Formats: sequence, structure tokens, C-alpha cells
Amino acid sequence: MQAQLSISYNPQPTNIVSVISPQFCGPQPLDLVIRKQVLNITSGNFDVNDTNGNLVLRVKGLLFPGRRVILDDAGNPIVTLQRKILTAHDRWEVFRRDSTDYGDMIFSAKKSSIIQLKTELDVYLANNINEQVSDFKVKGSWLEQSCTIYAGESNRIFAQMYKKHGIRSILIGKDKFMVTVYPNVDYAFIVALIVILDGITG
Repeated sequence: MQAQLSISYNPQPTNIVSVISPQFCGPQPLDLVIRKQVLNITSGNFDVNDTNGNLVLRVKGLLFPGRRVILDDAGNPIVTLQRKILTAHDRWEVFRRDSTDYGDMIFSAKKSSIIQLKTELDVYLANNINEQVSDFKVKGSWLEQSCTIYAGESNRIFAQMYKKHGIRSILIGKDKFMVTVYPNVDYAFIVALIVILDGITG
């Protein structure tokens, strides 16, 4: 799988990168399979499994437009993602558990520019009030089914994603995303970014 990625994987562990919770950080690289349920009454439903088929997270799209909830494998809400209304850069905000109170906001993400030929998102932690420099970047091409998540303006990589289509995925009404999360990186945070990407560009 990793041979298909354009940037080589560095197996050396990094400092812990915990955005949502350290419980979602592991010492080993993690490959996730994210399946989008495209034939569903609500949009934004995903199942997140490891490569052994074990359910890791679930994303539930709500009837309320522009809102998603990420649940753990027991069905408990971890974060709520909400699209901010009437913003030129298509901003999404992420809150703890099932809250949408700004006191519970963790981070937000928006398109780097209004018109984009390539996919690029700026991600800001809630305490980055001035937003002069992004805390994380998402770069790539959604049409080419490849995106990479970086630390701010650096070349340090936290995760790589590509999207795969096939006859089987069409028959069962799902799109499949393959994600490699680097060691000690919060995989719930990475999943949240991919759900936002889908909401903006999907």
C-alpha cells in the first residue's frame, strides 16, 4: 500500500501529536480503511476500520446540514464537526464530544484560498486566535485521490491518504479511503480532517 504514496514513509517515532486525545496516539504506524456510505439518507456516514477489519471509529452524518459526529467503537461521541455558515473559505469547526459551544472548540479548518486547483487546507488549533500561521496543513489533489497532512508550514508529515474506487465499492454503495497515520499521531484528528476534506471537496 505504502509504495503507492508519493512521499516515502519515515518509520522513526515522533513526539506525541495529540489534538483530540492522547488515547488515539500509538507508537506504531497505523493503516486505516475509511469507507464512506454514499447511498444513505444522510450524507457524511463513514466506518473506520483497521486492516484486520476491526471497527475503530464511526462517523455519523446528521439530518442537520453540515454537521458530523465522530463516535468511538462503543458509540460514544468524541467530536462534533460543523460547517460554519456563510464563509468564503468553507470553514469547518470541531468541538469536543457532542458540543457546539465555542468553549469546547478544539480546532478549525478552511480552504487556503477561495479558488483552488489543488487541495489545500489550513488547520488552526482553538488557541491560535490570530491565525497568522497554520498549525497543520493538508495538501494534495482530491481528484488524484492523494493528500498529505503536514505540521504547519514545515515538511514534517503526520499522515498520508489516498482514495480508491472499485466495482465492489460501487456495488455496496461505499467509497474507500486508505490512510497511513504516522507513529504517535492522533488518528482521530486525522480522520476528522479527512471527513472535513470530504465535506469541502467531495
